[in-house]
Amino acid sequence: MTIDAIEHITRHVVETGFDDLPQEAIEASQKFILDSIGVGLAGSGGPWVTELINAMGAAPAQDSARVWGQDKVLDARAAALCNAYQIHNAEYDCVHEQAVVHPVTVVLAASLAEIDRVRSNGGDAISGRQLVRAVTLGVDVACHLGVSSASPLKFFRPGTCGAFGATAAVSILRGFETEQLISSFGLAHAQLCGTMQAHTEGSPLLAMQMGFNARNAMTACDIALQGIPGTRHILEGPFGFYALFEGQHHLNDVLPQLGNIWRITEVAHKPFPSGRATHGIVDACLTLRKAHSLAHSDIRNVVAHVPSLTHHLVGRPVTHDMDINYARLCARFVAARALITGEVIGDDFTIEARRDPVTLELAQRIDIQIDENPDPNALSPIELHIENYDGTRLHSVIDIVYGHPDKPMSREAWLDKFRNNWRRSLAPLSDNACERVIERLDSLPAVTNTADIIDDLVP
Repeated sequence: MTIDAIEHITRHVVETGFDDLPQEAIEASQKFILDSIGVGLAGSGGPWVTELINAMGAAPAQDSARVWGQDKVLDARAAALCNAYQIHNAEYDCVHEQAVVHPVTVVLAASLAEIDRVRSNGGDAISGRQLVRAVTLGVDVACHLGVSSASPLKFFRPGTCGAFGATAAVSILRGFETEQLISSFGLAHAQLCGTMQAHTEGSPLLAMQMGFNARNAMTACDIALQGIPGTRHILEGPFGFYALFEGQHHLNDVLPQLGNIWRITEVAHKPFPSGRATHGIVDACLTLRKAHSLAHSDIRNVVAHVPSLTHHLVGRPVTHDMDINYARLCARFVAARALITGEVIGDDFTIEARRDPVTLELAQRIDIQIDENPDPNALSPIELHIENYDGTRLHSVIDIVYGHPDKPMSREAWLDKFRNNWRRSLAPLSDNACERVIERLDSLPAVTNTADIIDDLVP
C-alpha cells in the first residue's frame, strides 16, 4: 500500500523524538530561536504593530499569551499572529534559501504562543527539549515542502509552508498522535493564505500573512483536538497544496530526505534588515567597497546580474516616496545605502534615509538585470559590476551569500545582532534579562519551563 505524502511527513513528525535529533540540528534550533526572538522584539516597534494589536481585541481569562516587547496579553492565537508579524515586519528573520521560506517565523510564533497558553491555564510546564523538538521538526516540514517546489512563487511560500510547519510544532507541544496531526494538516490547508501581491507592493500585509498562518495553524490544532477531521490528500490531491499554491514539484524525490537532511542546519542568518534577495547584492557592494576603499562619490554606475527570482523580489524601481516596507525590498535603495555607509542597519530605513537625495541619486544609477539562471527559486549567484568616473571597473561574483551556513555570521556577530535588536524593543527590557535569555537558550535542552523565557520578553 502506497503511503500518501502527508502521512509520510506526519510519521516523521510523530515518531521523531528529541533523542533522535542530531546535535547539529539542536544547536541550530537554539541559535535561530534566539535570533527570531531578537528580531521579534525589534519588530515590536515596527509600523502598524499597535493598530494590529488593537484589532485583536481583549484577552480572555484563559488561553491567553503575551506579545513580545509589549505590555499586552491577547488570545493565544491572536498573540501568535502579532508575534509572527513582529518577527517578519523588519525583513530581518532567518531564511532557508533553497526552499525560499523563512521557516522559524511562523513556527516559533505559534510555539511560544502555545507555551504561553499552557502557562495561562496552569498546565504542565513545557520543557526546552520539547520546544527544540517542535521547532526542529516544524522547520523540517516547512522547508521540505518548499524545497520540493519547482515553480516560481505565486503565493507567499514563507506563510503557506510556515503554516504546515507551525501545525507540526503545535501538535508536538500538544502530544498529538498520527490521526490528529493528519487532520490538523488538512484543517491548516483549508486556511492557507498569502499571495505575492503584498510583496510586489511592499505592503505591511506581507508580514501579516505570516501572522495569519501562525494563527491558523493554532486554530487547525484546536479544531482537530475536538475530533473534527480535515481533508487528507492535501499535498498531491487535485486541489492540494502543489496543484493550487505551487505548481510543478518533485516531492517524491525530497520525501526520502526526511530524517537524513535536517533543514534547520541549512537555515541562513540575515545580517541586514532587508529582504534576503538584497543580501547578495549588498555582500558584493561591501566586498568591493572595502577591497578598493571605494567612495560612493567615485561611482558612475552599478549593474547587478541576478537570478529571475531575485529580480522579481527586489528588482523594483526606487521612488522618492517609498514607505519602509517597500524600501527594505528595493535592491537599488539598499545597495546605495551600503555603498554610502559601509553597512545596512535599521536606521537606513528611517524616513530621513528614505528621502536622502544623495542615496536616491546613487540608487537611480544602479541597474538590476536578470541573468540566464534557469532555476526559478534561485537567489544566487550574484554578479556585480561597478564603473567609476575615472574609468576603472570593479567586478565581484557572490556564489554564497553572507549569513548562509557555508559563509556564516560568527557567534559574536549574531549575538551583537540579538543585543542590538533587544535594545530596539518597544517597551524597554533590561540588560540582565537579555543576558538571561541568551544563557537559557544556550542551554535550552536543560530548561524545564520555557514560559520562563517569555517572562523576560515582556516588561
